[in-house]
Amino acid sequence: MGIRQIVKYPDPILKQVAKPVTRFNERLHTLLDDMADTMYEAMGVGLAAPQIAISKRILVVDIGEGLHEIINPEIVEQSGEQIEPSEGCLSIPGLVGDVRRANKIRVQGQDRNGNPIEIEAEGYLSRAFQHEIDHLNGVLFIDIAEKVWRPSEEE
Repeated sequence: MGIRQIVKYPDPILKQVAKPVTRFNERLHTLLDDMADTMYEAMGVGLAAPQIAISKRILVVDIGEGLHEIINPEIVEQSGEQIEPSEGCLSIPGLVGDVRRANKIRVQGQDRNGNPIEIEAEGYLSRAFQHEIDHLNGVLFIDIAEKVWRPSEEE
């Protein structure tokens, strides 16, 4: 286990569509462990593999309710709407934005061993999954925010 370097905007890997994972092995398990360690060390609530310079469809999320690991995630259902007035990103330090997202989603993917999983998420957890899945599709919050600013501008 270890801490990986978080890639910062405008690194081009952040704008690429990540490739599906086809091998579920010890290397993947180590990567997932490193991603969780890196997310916790950076005090984030989510991390996608492209944020550590690996163009694979892998994410980890923990909003304080326990760690979720999803390989090859896809949103298969969404409903409602929410807007967060200060969504941020570990790869874009110093900026936040107003981002409109679905309030409730259903995500399908695979666990670290390749077994199918499905998660229903609402509110903040839903937002975190959507943010990380956007990373896997080369979309950053600044691309879809209605307004972007530096938190210091609020003072």
